[in-house]
Amino acid sequence: MANRKHLAKLKEGVKSWNQWRKQNPEAQPDLGDADLKGANLSGARLSEAVLSGVDLQGANLSKADLSGANLFDTDLREANLGGAYLQEAHLFMSHLIGANLSGAQLKAANLHAADLTGANLTGADLSHAILVDTNLEGANLTACWVYGISAWNVRLEGAIQWNLVITPPYESPIQVDNLEVAQFIYLLLNNEKIRSVIDTITSKVVLILGRFTDERKVVLDAIREELRKRDRLPVLFDFKKPASRTTVETISTLAHMARFVIADLTDAKSVLQELQAVVPLSPSVVVQPLLLGSQEEPGMFDFIRKFPWVLDTHRYTDQDTLLSQLTERVIDPAEAKAMELARK
Repeated sequence: MANRKHLAKLKEGVKSWNQWRKQNPEAQPDLGDADLKGANLSGARLSEAVLSGVDLQGANLSKADLSGANLFDTDLREANLGGAYLQEAHLFMSHLIGANLSGAQLKAANLHAADLTGANLTGADLSHAILVDTNLEGANLTACWVYGISAWNVRLEGAIQWNLVITPPYESPIQVDNLEVAQFIYLLLNNEKIRSVIDTITSKVVLILGRFTDERKVVLDAIREELRKRDRLPVLFDFKKPASRTTVETISTLAHMARFVIADLTDAKSVLQELQAVVPLSPSVVVQPLLLGSQEEPGMFDFIRKFPWVLDTHRYTDQDTLLSQLTERVIDPAEAKAMELARK
């Protein structure tokens, strides 16, 4: 609940409030859960204030100082925050649907799980801000400063992302049009280690597909260990449930990152479905199929086998034989094919 004296002072007007803040710099205003819908708080000094749960729908907060303020679960729908100063403010789970944040200073602000659907953030400073599970659907991010942001699982459907500045103020500006890749591009340009990581991914990663029953997973784990010994980076994707669209998309992404794919067709079910989704559209992804010698190739594999980047199926009699032939009959042919495709 809001402190009654603090709330009464605020309702006297911004001029009176700011004078009180100046005379009482040690005071931390507590306005929690107050009803300030439509209030005119333009230029108000609300730094470090407790504003959690406050109803600020349609309020005028233009040029207000909200630095370090606690805005947890605050309702800021259609509020005007143009030019507001929100550095290090905590906006976790706040509601800013349709809010005007153009030119707002949101440096290092915590926007975790905040709803900014349709918000106008044109020219806002989002550098060092936390954007985790943040909803920016339909938001306008044109010319935002985004250096140092932490962007994870951000919802950006319909968002305008033009001219995002990914460099700090003291560097020549570099602009991109995608928030989710902004931090990656900056690191790629300025960090040799990151470039080394990219080179490693494209030259060493091997995706292993197969059936993850107890019996078959032993074989896949053994393949993984052998690849590690050969200085590869095996990625083993365990999709125990029936394949879904999400599974297909994940497999496709991992396949495009890999040097080649090893697909064990033994007792295959989901593996065939994944290969059917990935192989036809991925001419740069080499696939080396494996099959236990006592089994026949699945009928559906005829469609996959015809693509030139799918190698002949390597049949093996048992795990020990497979591992002893892994370099000569699996890794070397896949490497050679990958090099051949890279030259084209």
